[in-house]
Amino acid sequence: MKNEVVSIDLGSNSFRVLKYDCIKNEILAEYNEVVGMADGLVDTGEISKEAQERVVNAILHSINEVKYESKNAIAVTTAAMRKAKNSEEVLKYFKEKTGVDFSIINGKEEARLTLLAVQYALKREKIDSSKFVLLDIGGGSTEIIVNTNDKYEAHSFDFGIVTMTQTYFKYHDLHNDLDVQKEKIKSFLDSLDIDLTDYSFVATAGTPTTIAAIKLGQDFFSYDRNIVNGALVNLQDLEDCLKIFENSSQEEIMKLVGKGRIEFIEVGIFIYRAIFEVLNKKESIVLDDGLREGVAINSCLLNTKC
Repeated sequence: MKNEVVSIDLGSNSFRVLKYDCIKNEILAEYNEVVGMADGLVDTGEISKEAQERVVNAILHSINEVKYESKNAIAVTTAAMRKAKNSEEVLKYFKEKTGVDFSIINGKEEARLTLLAVQYALKREKIDSSKFVLLDIGGGSTEIIVNTNDKYEAHSFDFGIVTMTQTYFKYHDLHNDLDVQKEKIKSFLDSLDIDLTDYSFVATAGTPTTIAAIKLGQDFFSYDRNIVNGALVNLQDLEDCLKIFENSSQEEIMKLVGKGRIEFIEVGIFIYRAIFEVLNKKESIVLDDGLREGVAINSCLLNTKC
């Protein structure tokens, strides 16, 4: 069994790398960067040359920072690459320039791996992991997973913070589409015929962790995942964040949320709020663990069986 694995999650907006200890189940090193891979995808249907260069530079920088062999990294990419017409040539270009070989995973596999990470995280934080609804807000898709003991049901919805922001330029149109998406989510949940009253609401990804961090007095530069993990966020916290952004300068907002996230955070909050409303929940448990952690843990488990 390999003691260490390196996993990479190339999302529609973020690039995240993790070096993970399979024996101790601990993070050894990590790297995060906003690369805006889906920027312009709504209009062109392709990953732009500019976005490709940002990704290549981020990969090369991460290799230096995290110290890993690019050919050994377990790398996955998600919604933006699933949608892009030029995904095959883009991934070939990434491999030529960096040595990293990405696999495009579908929404169900993305949900399974994210769920795996969250299950481990809940146990680590000593939070009941038997019954919960998991929300993962991505740049190009949003996953809802209903976990019941050792079984789960998942659905990947075709909207995210980047695609919604770049599709709708008027609040009226945005909120109309959110209402449509809420009905689709409600329909999925109703089809499961499960009483979700006793299920906790768990959320991962950039929007929930940003709101939790702001609530806890952190900003982008003082962010501490260990403090954010397990934090509780409620609807009032979402409204408080919207007011902070409304009354802050671009520079102040960037300090809170980080470069490359300013234009998307508001839509992220709207999506988060919509799920609160569909689930009729008063609070949400926030976790920093997501797809890259799931990819690493999954690899560790596969190595154990070999």
